Amino acid sequence: MPLWSTAGIDQQTNTTLDAIDLKTQAGLPVPRRARVVNRQIYSLLEGKRLGWTGPAEERASALFDWYTDTFLMPEGHYASSVDIDNKVTDPRFDLYNQSFSLFGFAQIAAALPDRKASAIQNADNLLKHLMTTYRHPEAGFQEASPARVPLCSNPHMHMFEACLAWEAVSENACWADLADEIAELALTRFIDPVSGGLREFFNSDWTPFDGDKGRVMEPGHQFEWAWLLTRWGQSRKDAGALIAARRFYDIAWTYGIDESRGVAFMALNDDFSVRDPMARLWGQTEWIKAAIALADVSTGTERDAYLADIPEAGRALQIYFADVPAGLWRDKLAPDGTFTDEPAPASSLYHIVCAISELHDFARTL
Repeated sequence: MPLWSTAGIDQQTNTTLDAIDLKTQAGLPVPRRARVVNRQIYSLLEGKRLGWTGPAEERASALFDWYTDTFLMPEGHYASSVDIDNKVTDPRFDLYNQSFSLFGFAQIAAALPDRKASAIQNADNLLKHLMTTYRHPEAGFQEASPARVPLCSNPHMHMFEACLAWEAVSENACWADLADEIAELALTRFIDPVSGGLREFFNSDWTPFDGDKGRVMEPGHQFEWAWLLTRWGQSRKDAGALIAARRFYDIAWTYGIDESRGVAFMALNDDFSVRDPMARLWGQTEWIKAAIALADVSTGTERDAYLADIPEAGRALQIYFADVPAGLWRDKLAPDGTFTDEPAPASSLYHIVCAISELHDFARTL
């Protein structure tokens, strides 16, 4: 947190930087992505909850103001990126970025009482825009207006995460209703009814996307959905969600972990053959979170198995921290065990902090 709250933020303008150079440990003036701003808001505020004593609230509040002032487009959605001079470089609608906008606003509402009303207003405005302009006729949301394909499960996963965050801070039933809708969409449309695996891409009627792209399944997302559906299934007492979550975990653990490297890799085909063996950092954090969530709702030998997986996933994550300055990481691990030579991406901090948070809270229950 000390590094990313200084080198990862432009000190002159209180705005995020998307990467830190591993050699100089300096932030880089590359285009700033919308998703990173909201992830950093979460990381700062959650870091404070976990004991960091830096200026979390001050930084998060400034980022919230910058984001809502700079990224909001006249149409009502948030742009995808701005340059170092705050000029919008990608004004396009991206459902993924809107989901993270809602997630970031929920963090502000939960942690900063004096900004709660503003966060609620921004979230309400965005949700109304999504419902008016991007609503899918069956369930969920379109990727564009007018509609285009493929439709994607991943933005809905983060919308689901945002809804669960808003449930904890808002009395408005719309968030629980939308969370229920997305969970039902996942259970009835995203999941392959034969294998139990969760697909990434879909046609306009939520059938699997035509051709090879429709076969994609990502182990990291199987883990991440397992974590979220376990939380939702527990709160709703929905046994079907817990069954699906266990199946996601089983698929990712059985077919998506490279035994030689000990890490979760990027993608499978729908027959569970390896599609992309590159292993990114974020997949390891989702493995940790899923193992914790399922251990928490399991008993006996099943619980013991999930508990045993937690340190395995932790060791996988630690690979990415080796031989780099403290507070930084590598991101892409190739099949031959070498890393892509590139700066540390800011987007990973949210994944790391969330995994630490889940570990921290779970350890206190043991």
